[in-house]
Amino acid sequence: MPGAVKVFGSPSSAEVARVLACLFEKDVEFQLIRVDSFRGSKRMPQYLKLQPHGEALTFEDGNVTLVESRKIIRHIADKYKNQGNPDLIGMGALERSSIEQWLQTEAQSFDVPSADVVYSLAYLPAATTQPNKGGAAADGGRCEEEKNDDGGRDRRYSSQRQGGGAGAGGGRDGQMAAAHRQKVEEMRQLFEKSSKELNKVLDIYEQRLEEAEYLAGDKFTLADLSHLPNADRLAADPRTLRMLQSRRNVSRWWADVSGRESWKQVKSLNRPPSAEAPF
Repeated sequence: MPGAVKVFGSPSSAEVARVLACLFEKDVEFQLIRVDSFRGSKRMPQYLKLQPHGEALTFEDGNVTLVESRKIIRHIADKYKNQGNPDLIGMGALERSSIEQWLQTEAQSFDVPSADVVYSLAYLPAATTQPNKGGAAADGGRCEEEKNDDGGRDRRYSSQRQGGGAGAGGGRDGQMAAAHRQKVEEMRQLFEKSSKELNKVLDIYEQRLEEAEYLAGDKFTLADLSHLPNADRLAADPRTLRMLQSRRNVSRWWADVSGRESWKQVKSLNRPPSAEAPF
C-alpha cells in the first residue's frame, strides 16, 4: 500500500539514516516525518502519544511499529525482498549467516567506539587528539548527546567555544574554566581509549576486505549498509578520515559504499533541525 511506511526522526540521526538508506536500496516508498531528536520533553504531544519514551526513531509499516534501526533494516530487507536491491539480506542460509555475523560485529564492536571518537572530537582541538602527546588544551567545541534505541549515541555538535579562559582568577568564570578543562581532559581520554578500540576493529576489516569486496562477501549487503552513518562521520573529520584512508582495503571499500546512490539520497535529506519541524 503506497504511503504505508512512515519514518519518524531526523536524517541527521545515525539510526534514522541507516533505515533511510535501506529504504532507498529497496525502492520502498515511504513518508519521512521529521522529528528533532534533541527537543526531548518539548516534542509535540502527538509524537509523545505515539512514542511516550521519546525515541529518536520510530518506524511504521502498516500494523508493524519498530524503534531499533537494525531490526528495522532486517524487516525491510526481508519483507521487500522481491524489489530493489535483492542482495541486502542474502539468498541462502550461508550468505545470511555471514551477513548476520558482520551486522553483529558492527553493532557490538564498531558502533560504540566510532561514535565515541566522533563525540570526543567535538570537544578537542587538533593538538589534543594525538595519543602520545600530553596536556589537553582548554578550548573546544560543544556537543549534545542523546542515547538512541540501539544502545549507541546520537550527537549534535557546534563549534561554539565554552566560557572562561585558563587565566580566570576565580569566581564563576574560574569555576567554568576549571570544569571545562576537566571535560576536555575526559574527552581526550575517551578519544584515546576509543580510537585504540576502533583501530583494532578496522584492522580486522582490512584483513577481511583483502579477501572479499564487501564485508559479507562479494555483494553489498546490510552488513555494509549498517556502517554508513558512523563511518560517514569519521570520514567528515580529517583527524579520523586517516583511520579509513591509511588502510588500503578499507579505503577502497569506503569509497565504494559511500558512493552508492542510496547514501547520496540520505545525505541530501540532511538539514539542521528547524523550529518548523512537526514534532
